[in-house]
Amino acid sequence: MATNETMIGRAEVDDVDAILAISNTDVDAVVHAVRSNSDAIFTWDYERTRQGLAKLYEKAKTSQWNANDLPWDTEVDQLAVIAANRTQNAGIFEGHDVRGTPVESWGEDEWTQHAVEAQNWTLSQFMHGEQGALICTAQIVETVPWIDAKYYAATQVMDEARHVEVFAKYLNEKLSGHYPINAHLKMLLDEIIADNRWDMTYLGMQIMIEGLALASFGFMHQMTTEPLLKQLLRYVMSDEARHVAFGVISLQEFYEQLTAAEIRERQEFAFEAAVRMRDRFLQQEVWEKMGVDPKEMVPVVLNAPDRPLFQALLFSKIVPNCKKLGLLDAADGWLRHRFEELQVIQFEDWADTSEEYTALDEVAKDRAPA
Repeated sequence: MATNETMIGRAEVDDVDAILAISNTDVDAVVHAVRSNSDAIFTWDYERTRQGLAKLYEKAKTSQWNANDLPWDTEVDQLAVIAANRTQNAGIFEGHDVRGTPVESWGEDEWTQHAVEAQNWTLSQFMHGEQGALICTAQIVETVPWIDAKYYAATQVMDEARHVEVFAKYLNEKLSGHYPINAHLKMLLDEIIADNRWDMTYLGMQIMIEGLALASFGFMHQMTTEPLLKQLLRYVMSDEARHVAFGVISLQEFYEQLTAAEIRERQEFAFEAAVRMRDRFLQQEVWEKMGVDPKEMVPVVLNAPDRPLFQALLFSKIVPNCKKLGLLDAADGWLRHRFEELQVIQFEDWADTSEEYTALDEVAKDRAPA
């Protein structure tokens, strides 16, 4: 029986010291190598038998877009955008009590700089995560045994390259700096890439990381007042919904063939991935750059009044997709109980992504910035 120590390396999910002990030790490195142990699989069966994947493939071919079509001449004043965002979303942040914390004496200047750094950090992690998706999807092309899945995965490789391109361009041209990859995200990507089972690449990337990314992009799309970023996110979200649907459709079929022990292993990995992605959003690198000890601020962040809502929203795509795959309630509801502990179970009956990707794609086609 797996324990928290074997899955996430600590007994308590909210052990701040253990969370912060995971750090990026090669922040200046330009190249990071991960050994992949997967076999490249050829299939000589070219018959198109999986209609759900075939439909996704056709949708992907007609939904390609060019990063250069975005209005890159849009002027972005980061400080003005932060002020506008703060005004639009003021109600969300009311009631935060920071008395007795290292930021108790912060004034307008410090909070504005924190917002600048948080935006730079967030877009940087989106960019790094998209490169992870680029590598993982190229791996899926190699390792998945079905021709329909290879066809679709090839279109996703192009999508992910485009996503890395637009986030890198936005960071370099419109914002004021970038951050190295967060250590928790890096650890999860390394684990996914190194696993030699193709379905674990699907589960880790298509369901967990891409599912959280889709929710994160939607959250940022609602929160930002900046029109270029809003349009960029809309384009990316239309792609991401197809990517998550690809994982749901593929794994539904495959999981029907697995034993109870194999399903339990997938449940445990889904829990590990969920915790690592949650840890990533604690933004310890931002606090360090602001000269604040993360050990003092992470507990404040974890106990902030808006934290349960924010955290649940981030997992609003993951939970219904895990339910669709049968992972929530297998093994006497093991994963359900874990998601209850993480306070992310509320969205289990929301539409899974295999049902909603068409709607997101249609919304994106109008190419409007609003």
